[in-house]
Amino acid sequence: MTDDSRAGGAGAGRRADAAEGVAQDVSGRADGGSGGDGRGAERGAGGAGRGGGDGDARRHPAGQPAPDQHHGVIREVIEHAAASASRLTNAFAKPIAVPVVSLVRQQRKPQRDYPTEQELPTGKVIACGIYQDGERVRRGVRHTEALRAARRHNSFVWLGIHEPGPSDLTDIARAYGLPPLAVEDAITAHQRPKLERYGHVLFVVLKTIRYVSDGALTASSNIVETGEVMVFVGADFVITVRHGEYSGLKSLRSRLEAEKDLLERGPAAVLYAICDQVVDDMLAVTENMQVDVDTMEGFVFDRASRPDPGRVYQLKREILEFKHAVLPLTAPIRHLRDQPPGEDEDGFIREHFRDVADHIDQVADRVNRFDELLTSILQATLAQVAIVQNEDMRRMSAWVAIGVVPTVLAGIYGMNFEHMPELREVWGYPAVLALMATICFTLYRTFKRNGWL
Repeated sequence: MTDDSRAGGAGAGRRADAAEGVAQDVSGRADGGSGGDGRGAERGAGGAGRGGGDGDARRHPAGQPAPDQHHGVIREVIEHAAASASRLTNAFAKPIAVPVVSLVRQQRKPQRDYPTEQELPTGKVIACGIYQDGERVRRGVRHTEALRAARRHNSFVWLGIHEPGPSDLTDIARAYGLPPLAVEDAITAHQRPKLERYGHVLFVVLKTIRYVSDGALTASSNIVETGEVMVFVGADFVITVRHGEYSGLKSLRSRLEAEKDLLERGPAAVLYAICDQVVDDMLAVTENMQVDVDTMEGFVFDRASRPDPGRVYQLKREILEFKHAVLPLTAPIRHLRDQPPGEDEDGFIREHFRDVADHIDQVADRVNRFDELLTSILQATLAQVAIVQNEDMRRMSAWVAIGVVPTVLAGIYGMNFEHMPELREVWGYPAVLALMATICFTLYRTFKRNGWL
């Protein structure tokens, strides 16, 4: 039993004893008034001796109760008082909850580190979690309080934001100590892939890409859609800022939470998973674009189809957009391969970034080949157009040459001079028509044999 419990029990016992004393005192006084107590009886007898009969007459005049009636009323009062005292005694004898003030300083109740789901903000923050030993310890954490809670428990925070405005990042930047220049880049977006270090914070910009072609390629169709992912990496936090309709990471968090061995590596593992996701998406886009480039190459040299430079140029534009997302990313990935963030004593993160660097190099090489091949295809297409135009001109020239012969003969004989050969001859008209047909047929056979017709 604790000291506080013993103190409460002692207090209850003292109150019970006091109640019993009150009850006995009331009973004694009542008995004294009725003559039960020795001192009361003596005082009553002495009064009676001094007053005699006259005293009794004066004490009990006519119309007032007799002494026996007084004694009955007093007994009822005594019995009622005794019953009340008994009930009071029983009440105090029961253990009751009494507030105890202790002079020993009690330990303050710890505050709740993890807010509930109802406290989630409704702004641009779409996900916030605290991770410890590879597991998500609580969901629905208020982003402005998550870092303090994570530092108390030797864990880290993963915060996801989508297209924030200046006001959305103000409190977050202040709470997490984000560099102002990097915050400005994260708000304005449209940045090239890059890696920058600001003291203890690493800022990485990634371009995400997705293949969206759902039909035949035309001069105005889009093949790829791009987005942006900005990543702030600190010793105990990861903040991802996403821009664009497609920015990946929709299933990355749940997939990474299933890999405890990787997630327990901390923020560096999250950065690796993001880079790996982005590069894997680029590899998938590369495979689809390979099919488009091969198809376009076949169309260019197909004599049955008319060359379309617009389609080739549109595909080249999409390849250039893809190239602008891939090539600048190779340098940051190589830097992360050589100097991974955080502590990596066993080289685990370095090996994983080496795999990402190998994949990004493959994508960069293939994209460069696509660009060079499409440049050749575009030149070939323009040459095909020029050839087609030359063929059309030759065909037109051939028909014009054939049509000139009858035109010339008809023009000569249509001048209506008086003295012209064969004008008066019967066979003159048929001879001229036969001459026109012979010359035209000869020209047609010649042009046909030479490929002009």
